Amino acid sequence: MHISRLRLSQYRNYTAAALDLDSRHVVLTGPNGAGKTNLLEAVSLLSPGRGLRRAPFESLIQAGAHAQWAVAVTLETRDGPVDLGTGAGGDGETGRRVRINGANARTVEALSAYVRLMWLTPDMDGLFRGPASDRRRFLDRLVMTLIPDHGVAVAGYEKTMRQRNKLLDDGGDGAWLNAIEAQMAEYAGAIYFARADSLGHLQRLASESVDQAAFPAARLALTPLFEDQHEPTSSSTLEASLIARWRDTRALDRAAGRTTMGPHRVDLEVVHAQKAMPANLCSTGEQKALLIGLVLAHARLVAKMTGLTPLLLLDEVAAHLDPDRRAALFSALNTLDTQCWMTGTDPMLFEALGDSAQHIGVNAGRLVPA
Repeated sequence: MHISRLRLSQYRNYTAAALDLDSRHVVLTGPNGAGKTNLLEAVSLLSPGRGLRRAPFESLIQAGAHAQWAVAVTLETRDGPVDLGTGAGGDGETGRRVRINGANARTVEALSAYVRLMWLTPDMDGLFRGPASDRRRFLDRLVMTLIPDHGVAVAGYEKTMRQRNKLLDDGGDGAWLNAIEAQMAEYAGAIYFARADSLGHLQRLASESVDQAAFPAARLALTPLFEDQHEPTSSSTLEASLIARWRDTRALDRAAGRTTMGPHRVDLEVVHAQKAMPANLCSTGEQKALLIGLVLAHARLVAKMTGLTPLLLLDEVAAHLDPDRRAALFSALNTLDTQCWMTGTDPMLFEALGDSAQHIGVNAGRLVPA
């Protein structure tokens, strides 16, 4: 599977852009600010969510443009080419529209029937030292590549939690709180078991790193949902436990101005397996290698479980890797049997790819085969 054609219109710094591609990896090189990451972001919008920058959709339109932004690709699959497109919604809409083979899709999750996407960006380099919310978001993105509806459950949970917090603040009726907490618990159960199941499968592959000398294996775990009891093994038990906890902590949560327990408080723990060292205590280089290893393992997992090897979008991934790790990365990418998009300022960083990649120069929103 690979993208054979990409078209952009009124997107970021591109008035219009076109790429016709073969199945090899795509390397985008050029100076900072030229628009390399904008191209990766455009491709990332072929998945549920807001893309690799998590930007509001209304901010994607080119400054001063008189038409709305649009992204369109032709995807080559085992069953033949598929045309996928996304763009700004209609007048007054803050979301976006999705089209598949020229027809409007009912939901953005419909894209996942044809393509799965994963990405690494420089902002993720501090993942293991940053706040728990960043690791939850990273984990949920991994889960979404396996279970596209996971994002719907996360969004539903967050929406009902905001409603609960507001009701508590307003001194809302207990019956309303009961109903909202029951709905929250349904979403929470779906989130918890999707995370736990996905992480269990990923752990088995993460312990079988393609090249553990370059990308060390990781031990993965979720912090407990309940500190004082065993984790529930069924949805009904989990939901009942959460409903009881939320009912008992209403006064505490009202005083705190937030819901103090639930899946939104869980953290992803990552340990360098060979050193038995928490990832946040590892060196910057080791953390980057752990992160790359996780993404490579998850790509193999998605291919194994869905039959769709994800396209990888790797922004500035080679910049801080030594030559041996770069060579190991490129070798691992070649074994995935998928198209990987990479960016960098120096074409020399990608020499080890040889003719397994097609090189595109990017300069001020213009694309030129290198």
